[in-house]
Amino acid sequence: MKRIAFITLGCKLNYAETSTYERELLKTGLEAVPWSKGADIFLVNTCTVTEHSDKKSRNIIRKLHRQNPDALIYVTGCYAQLKKAEIEAIEGVTAVFGATEKSLIVPTIRAMAEGLETCPQVQATFFPAYSSGERTRSFLKVQDGCDYKCHYCTVPYARGESRNIPISEIIPQAEAIAAEGIKEIVLTGVNTGDFGKSTGETFFELIKQLNEVEGIERYRISSIEPNLLTEEMIDWIVSGTRFLPHYHIPLQSGCDTILKEMGRRYDTAAFAHKIRYIREKTEKPGGPKVFFGIDVIVGFPGETDELFMETYRFLSEVVKPAFIHIFPYSRRAGTPAAERKDQVQDCIKTKRVQMLEELSERLHQEFLEANKGVAEKVLFESTDRNGMMEGYTGNYIRISRPYEADKIGRIIDVII
Repeated sequence: MKRIAFITLGCKLNYAETSTYERELLKTGLEAVPWSKGADIFLVNTCTVTEHSDKKSRNIIRKLHRQNPDALIYVTGCYAQLKKAEIEAIEGVTAVFGATEKSLIVPTIRAMAEGLETCPQVQATFFPAYSSGERTRSFLKVQDGCDYKCHYCTVPYARGESRNIPISEIIPQAEAIAAEGIKEIVLTGVNTGDFGKSTGETFFELIKQLNEVEGIERYRISSIEPNLLTEEMIDWIVSGTRFLPHYHIPLQSGCDTILKEMGRRYDTAAFAHKIRYIREKTEKPGGPKVFFGIDVIVGFPGETDELFMETYRFLSEVVKPAFIHIFPYSRRAGTPAAERKDQVQDCIKTKRVQMLEELSERLHQEFLEANKGVAEKVLFESTDRNGMMEGYTGNYIRISRPYEADKIGRIIDVII
């Protein structure tokens, strides 16, 4: 029996895809082991969102080869799509699979495991995937690719154009997740709310049909562009559906000048209206507050101290999110922003990241305080942490309490 190890870098979409590779490859008789224990085969799913991501991918590939020079190393993911030749030049790499070649990974490794010299050459424009192996939560891929081409981002080039499989093929995947006893699904994609480009359907139609799948009690949307989260959709979500008051929305900048130069499709007024609308429709007196996770890029070319402070004030005074995901701008070759002469110094980016980290911590504490004493429901996870178990409320507050095996995988009423 050959041993295989799976290494995932980057986003939850990569995680869902790796889980699918693992699920299919273990059917061939391969044995999954932790990569640190050594293996005969390594499958590395890479990320390319920043220059640091590329470097991390290269380092892990080299480390795996040093660990076991005779092992086969297969590489896929976004970095593999953008810099295929660069990865192929790394010592020890067996094969590299780009974005359009993901359907070849399982048959190629299976053929190797079975001693075959060739494998089926199957191509697919969309690689269906969902994560498994956990008792409480699964990440379900519903969309891939992006047509937006924001001026700082290489992901559309790594993932390709926006595409999806039809709702009729996604529903059986959700049903398979439910059959494993999993109670919560997180919908994931590159531009999740853009679902439907390939099939003439809409994201709203998708979530309405997913809401009817028996056995799944909670849904979260991993990330959705503010212009794709419609008021009609929000009204439906709060009408008594299984979709939770937890919104991950990319802002990127709280300054209209920078938003325009980034090539974003909204301004701060539209963003503020959307946040306000969600709160007004969702929050009730004495009830839980909405969790907003907001993505922000600092140090985009041309961002002066004054323009950065517009973002800071917009977050602290208007949006007031529960958490800020902060990314220092990373210069990516081939993007319009990379060619600009007004790049921001790294030391300035570092200072701005620190300011937003401190703001995020303060806002998160305020969010927790505002939810104290509120009745909520928690889905507890299986890990025993020194006699304690943890789980998340619908609005994504982590709750810890003494471990009770009979409450694992169940949704329990609590007072925060």
